[in-house]
Amino acid sequence: EVQLVDSGGGSVQAGGSLRLSCAASGITFSDRAIGWFRQAPGKEREGVACVAGSDGSAYYANSVKGRFSVSSDNFKNTVSLQMNTLKPEDTAVYYCAVDGVKGGDGCYPNMFDYWGRGTQVTVSS
Repeated sequence: EVQLVDSGGGSVQAGGSLRLSCAASGITFSDRAIGWFRQAPGKEREGVACVAGSDGSAYYANSVKGRFSVSSDNFKNTVSLQMNTLKPEDTAVYYCAVDGVKGGDGCYPNMFDYWGRGTQVTVSS
């Protein structure tokens, strides 16, 4: 059974930082797309940062470029999201996800097969 456990959310003031972590069991990250998504109330789930399964390159949504950084450890099967200079509009539930198929690229929710339960990030102004 595949399980993803995401953690590290919390409440911070604007300008602060948080680091989210995701640990996987039952699946290896190697050669698979992995990513972080978020969903705010009343909004669709959106891709924030993803690592391509084909070459390990990183994709970032325009809204987080220069502020967020994704890193993965394929040996430990973990992926992290360092979030700096947080803004109130970053408030959402954040989810990690992994593609069940190797070699995939992209950062849209329908592509990913396995999901964490989510961790809440709240940024106050």
